[in-house]
Amino acid sequence: MNASTATKPFLRALGGEALPRPPIWLMRQAGRYLPEYRELRATAPSFLDFCYNPTHAAEVTLQPIRRFGFDAAILFSDILVVPDALGQKVSFETGEGPRLDPISGPDDFARLRQSLDMTRLAPVLDTIRLVKSALPAETALIGFCGAPWTVATYMIAGRGTPDQAPARLFAYRQRDLFETLMARLVDASADYLTAQLRAGVDAVQIFDSWAGVLPIVEYERWCVRPIQEIVAKVRAAIPAAKIIAFPRGGGAQLLEVAALPGIAAIGLDTSVDPAWAARALPKGLPAQGNLDPLALLAGGAALDAAVDRILEAFSGRPHIFNLGHGILPPTPIEHVERLLKRVRG
Repeated sequence: MNASTATKPFLRALGGEALPRPPIWLMRQAGRYLPEYRELRATAPSFLDFCYNPTHAAEVTLQPIRRFGFDAAILFSDILVVPDALGQKVSFETGEGPRLDPISGPDDFARLRQSLDMTRLAPVLDTIRLVKSALPAETALIGFCGAPWTVATYMIAGRGTPDQAPARLFAYRQRDLFETLMARLVDASADYLTAQLRAGVDAVQIFDSWAGVLPIVEYERWCVRPIQEIVAKVRAAIPAAKIIAFPRGGGAQLLEVAALPGIAAIGLDTSVDPAWAARALPKGLPAQGNLDPLALLAGGAALDAAVDRILEAFSGRPHIFNLGHGILPPTPIEHVERLLKRVRG
């Protein structure tokens, strides 16, 4: 353990240490539930412009650290900067989410770049440097990317859909082309995470937010294997890289991801029974997440009970407290404060 790791509870837990009280951060902890975020966001012409403005992105990354003192900050950006840097048109419609020029066949795919335009992503790396210089010594910085399957679902449909049927049909009907797209995304994601680590993040997380829509065989092919390939490529470039995998909705199949060589921790969504996870996960592998964002929104005794159940389940093993998905915009700030007090004792 180096001196930097020793001062950062998040990295101690990520390194396999079972702490008396787990470190805590929240997915989407920089966002619309914070008035300071909403005030700054109103100054940007578009969400993508906001992500690519290092001063603004660094500021909102730091806002929840100043307010709550979380043990880790997560880079403020979006998973769709990867298709944007591959040359696909990406925009965000207010109240409707992302919009992309959909990929329906070989002609659309041929318009993509062979590799990432790192000039396009330079502002993200500048954001990392700005945040790193401003973080307290005890606070870690997390970078991230979307997993290839999840990113591909948006690239093919041109938007989010309830069950990602467009991408699933594409994978069945145009298997060779889909495999080529996934390979492109594996390389791009590995390059992006490697660049983030070299710019100064302490760890990275791979978000496979739509893993849960896949049947078992396709889960192995489009979730497990691409994450395995990304981890191998990143660790070939940076052997000590700390990589968290978050296969949301994977159920018992998340054990396949947890068993991959080079995974530093596994993220648990809301559906996972923490007591089962504590028994089933490899010993020594840190678990992260699981609290229902709606329990945080509800607050009160329901929140306390949910927190206590997770703390009890993972007592005695390495654990990073987090939500099972992102914090909801209507969440009262006082509920986050209550959560922190409950976790920290």
